[in-house]
Amino acid sequence: MDILVSGSLAYDRIMDFQGRFSDHIMPDKIHMINVSFTVNSMSENFGGTAGNIAYALSLLGEQPRIVAAIGYDYHRYFQWFEEHGLSTENILMVAEEATASAYITTDLADNQITGFNPGAMKHPSGFDFGQTNPQDCIAIVAPGNLRDMVEYTRIHQQMGIFSIFDPGQSLPAWQSDGLAMCISQSNLLVSNDYELALIKEKTGLSDHALLELAGAIVTTKGEQGCEVSSTEGLSVSIPVVPTDNLVDPTGAGDAFRGGLIKGLIQGLPVERAAMMGTVCSHYVVQIKGTQTYRFTQDEFKAKLEQYFGAA
Repeated sequence: MDILVSGSLAYDRIMDFQGRFSDHIMPDKIHMINVSFTVNSMSENFGGTAGNIAYALSLLGEQPRIVAAIGYDYHRYFQWFEEHGLSTENILMVAEEATASAYITTDLADNQITGFNPGAMKHPSGFDFGQTNPQDCIAIVAPGNLRDMVEYTRIHQQMGIFSIFDPGQSLPAWQSDGLAMCISQSNLLVSNDYELALIKEKTGLSDHALLELAGAIVTTKGEQGCEVSSTEGLSVSIPVVPTDNLVDPTGAGDAFRGGLIKGLIQGLPVERAAMMGTVCSHYVVQIKGTQTYRFTQDEFKAKLEQYFGAA
């Protein structure tokens, strides 16, 4: 099946703060915040929503098409994609911009503060949908160029492509009407619990009204697992796959989406696909970096069946 993964490509600078943000931020002074955190270390990794989701899918034996923009410093990222059997054919190279960069700081409570320079992501990726067969295609619209996100959800609906909408980190840039429109044009809404609350605040929709608009919602909740609900009466809570080696939660959501998509293209129910997403995120949190974890497909299947049984 043709898998379209639209979103961002970025170089992630990941830092760890050996304290808690809440101990250094005064709630009554939040309107004039001026805080500096001295971090313990920094690592640079390949990242971005599109890159992370595509990487997860590559470990699961898929070769998705990456629909995104990248800057003049693309060479290392393209070499990485080549090493993992991922095509760069549909990635727009913007010669006058650097690749997007994320600066992510995580505290001891796994809270994160991120600064993001969009760079090449400011440019629409301009994907040609004439090369797709809607009946054999699934797409995810992850945080990336806002114009792409609006345009691609519209095209997906028009062409009848099964579409997952994942506004994520882009939510602060959305207006109510545009956000609601993209949700209504998609088949599945995916977010974490904080983002879901922000979506409801921005759109003014209740839980019931949002579910009616989306049709189906998958909500990740960190160590509490995830919830799957649909207008067909589905309401399921799925626990996390436990680990004694939690290192960094960065990229867990994107890995989850990769596993979720793998399950959906296999024709599995959305709750089983979400279990696959949960297993995928189990691996990424045990190592720093969003594309540094590894597993074989046999290892993945064994872990899935160990915690969730056979399909």
